[in-house]
Amino acid sequence: MQIHGQRCMLRDWQLNDVALWGDWLRPEHEWQRWDGPYYPGPTLAEIPALVAQKRATIEAAEWPNPRMNLVIADPATDQLLGTVTSYWESIETNWLCLGIVIYDPAWWQRGIGREAFSLWIDYQFAQRPELVRLDLRTWSGNQRMAKLATALGFRQEACFRKARIVAGKYYDGLGFGILREEWHNFIKRT
Repeated sequence: MQIHGQRCMLRDWQLNDVALWGDWLRPEHEWQRWDGPYYPGPTLAEIPALVAQKRATIEAAEWPNPRMNLVIADPATDQLLGTVTSYWESIETNWLCLGIVIYDPAWWQRGIGREAFSLWIDYQFAQRPELVRLDLRTWSGNQRMAKLATALGFRQEACFRKARIVAGKYYDGLGFGILREEWHNFIKRT
């Protein structure tokens, strides 16, 4: 599966993504300071098992439909730049949360995240007619993610004060949401 934009494309995982992805999982990378740094990442000892699991998933090519995650790739080189993800906050009430990460800071601030996330939102609403809303979670220290959410028409719906600890300091947990009709109106205006 591929979804094409101008600056990036979303696609299924490929075997040639695995080694690079495994390297990006290493704890010294900048993206990990921003993407849920209050959760422990994989240890160096755990990364080979995660890479093997990803390789097995790709080789089996048994993708859920609709997809729960896709690779963000450079349309010129097909190189993995990041991922878009989703998870159920509450499947019983059709409450889906979305996420995004661009691994290499050299690709930040180029509009790739905005386009990739916009494509991902479109995909989720198109593939899941039962959804009435989409959600994303971040923390007050990640201003780029909060800015992306509001730039795409999400509203801040929750602020969990001092709910996240990063580098020994408390930050607010933030929740953003957008309704299907708000997204359609946003797309019409842009």
